[in-house]
Amino acid sequence: MKIIIINGPNLNLLGKREPDIYGTASFEDYYIVLKEKFPKVELVYFQSNHEGELVDKLHELGFSYDGIIINAGAYTHTSVAIGDAIKGIKTPVIEVHISNVHAREEFRHHSYLSANAKGVILGFGLNSYELAIRSFILPQT
Repeated sequence: MKIIIINGPNLNLLGKREPDIYGTASFEDYYIVLKEKFPKVELVYFQSNHEGELVDKLHELGFSYDGIIINAGAYTHTSVAIGDAIKGIKTPVIEVHISNVHAREEFRHHSYLSANAKGVILGFGLNSYELAIRSFILPQT
């Protein structure tokens, strides 16, 4: 099984940025933990602060991977382009957020991704990514 985790803008600053919201672990360190927890899953990680690069990665892998986990950061609330890219590919996408966006500022309550995603996981810290991986590998009932 091949799954890619795609992180958007400012998520390269995890561990440094607003630790009261996002925690103190870097994503790179957490990614190592995920790879150890799921040795039978081929996990790939991609991060970009640029909207077009995120769209390009969705187009590139959206027909060949078994699953895509995306945390588009602030682009979640602004990018019709990323929402359309998700709609246009075959690979199922899980939208992930570290914080509970519904407990934050009003503008974070709307997602341009959710309508085209298989599901949304939010508010469980970095464990939101683990839950998304599990949703792909557990049998559907």
